[in-house]
Amino acid sequence: MDVIPAIDLLEGRCVRLYQGDYQRSQVFNENPVEVAQQWVEQGASRLHVVDLDGAKTGKLVNQAAIEAIVQAVSVPIQVGGGLRTYSSVQQLLNLGVHKAILGTVAVEQPDLVQQLCQEFPEQIIIGIDARNGLVATRGWLETSEVLATQLAVQMQELGAAGIIYTDIHRDGTLSGPNLEALRSLADTVSIPVIASGGVSSITDLLSLLALETQGVTGVIVGRALYTGDISLREALRAIGPGRIQDIPPNLDFSTFA
Repeated sequence: MDVIPAIDLLEGRCVRLYQGDYQRSQVFNENPVEVAQQWVEQGASRLHVVDLDGAKTGKLVNQAAIEAIVQAVSVPIQVGGGLRTYSSVQQLLNLGVHKAILGTVAVEQPDLVQQLCQEFPEQIIIGIDARNGLVATRGWLETSEVLATQLAVQMQELGAAGIIYTDIHRDGTLSGPNLEALRSLADTVSIPVIASGGVSSITDLLSLLALETQGVTGVIVGRALYTGDISLREALRAIGPGRIQDIPPNLDFSTFA
């Protein structure tokens, strides 16, 4: 299972939000390129980048920072936040971003999603962010009446390459992933599902690993990496393929089970 470090950009800085609340942000680093390089050096095989300003305004805002990250590291980058037009997705992919993550437009403009999936096959992922099973949009500031499972099925039919599922109530809280919701979603679709939100420990990662056979192929980890609750090196050794070297041979991971 892939362990994917999250880099959330707000005004060009690397931050984390609590339950998606822009008023409850914490700055972890002024230089997101340094952060990206740090995670790659520790073994990350890809990175998850979110333009929080873009998610709020509906257009790419942190393009310069995203481009700098792409140029600074050699691993694939997946980016979301504010991608609500054909041109914004094309612009992002032209920068060298590997996959574009669509959220709001999945609910509001499914025809656009279909067009993008056709023109950029295997490069479009759908970010489904949910409160109590209902999809949130526009930077999590609004909640729709669309069920997460319903949207996932529709996006699979339109050609999406995968789903990123975030439980908003758990995001940034270190309270553990919503395993029941993830299991339900993964059982509903056949495309890969990536878990996001609430991961706080190696134990949480091992619980997600149990869902791998159902289609949960990766997990995005944010705050727990920045606070040190999870070591990326240890996480990759415990559940992921990684690209990791020089792991201490005496490190006992059985204590995390």
